[in-house]
Amino acid sequence: MIIVSAVLEAQAGKENDMERALKDFMPKVQSEEGTIAYILHRSKGNPAKFMVYEKYVDEAALAYHGSTDYFKELFDKVGPMLAGAPSIEIYDELAAKK
Repeated sequence: MIIVSAVLEAQAGKENDMERALKDFMPKVQSEEGTIAYILHRSKGNPAKFMVYEKYVDEAALAYHGSTDYFKELFDKVGPMLAGAPSIEIYDELAAKK
């Protein structure tokens, strides 16, 4: 399994717009066969900061997700709202509670 942690921070005043764009994106990801989990979070300490926890069956599923038109459209939309570059980290899952 491949795990991705993506952290995005909105510019001041753009927090609700970013939340809306990220939530609107969620149904599109649900149709991806290789995507096991795609969970949107908002920081309790910083309402401008969002984290997406992503879980894919393999590298091919992650690559597919990143190649979709709707993924590109999301970043066209949220790119101008970002306070800085997103922080993306990719992990191999080693153990989990199921």
